[in-house]
Amino acid sequence: MEKTPRGTSVGVDDPYEFAGVCDYLTGEGTCRYAFDHYEHDPEFARERASEDYACPVVDPETDETWGSCPHFRSRNHDRECVRCGLEEKRMAHDDERPLLEEHHLSYSRDGETLSHEITIFLCRWCHAKVHNSWARITDDASPDTDAIAALEERRGREYDELGFESAAERYGEDTEKS
Repeated sequence: MEKTPRGTSVGVDDPYEFAGVCDYLTGEGTCRYAFDHYEHDPEFARERASEDYACPVVDPETDETWGSCPHFRSRNHDRECVRCGLEEKRMAHDDERPLLEEHHLSYSRDGETLSHEITIFLCRWCHAKVHNSWARITDDASPDTDAIAALEERRGREYDELGFESAAERYGEDTEKS
């Protein structure tokens, strides 16, 4: 199983099984990284420019894989836990700890920098279980009872905010009428 530089589990054997398409891939099959960030890797940008910025991985005539592209990045944007399905519930104007945390599936072999950025979202309860090396991303799991309680508590506060309450009711009727 893949490990972090500190030796804890990331919960998968092959991060590319969970990677979607590259974040830099456009709908036309071109590489936005080579166009937007040419100064970071001029040789890569020149090579892509000579082929009209075509992504070599999506070309059906090549046997390229996402792992062969030096600038591949795949970040999951679904706002639910990949393992148990818990949905995110953020409260506006609140600094509470989020229910979901970004989890890296890919680390470099030398332990210094990320190789390809491949991330998913895990609820903080599943995240802890995965890093404690006794859970896998692919486990058939239900949300932890503490996770459900935290989600429902946030939903309750959200529903309370939907009701109408005048300023006089909210702040008291101590103000004098003019």
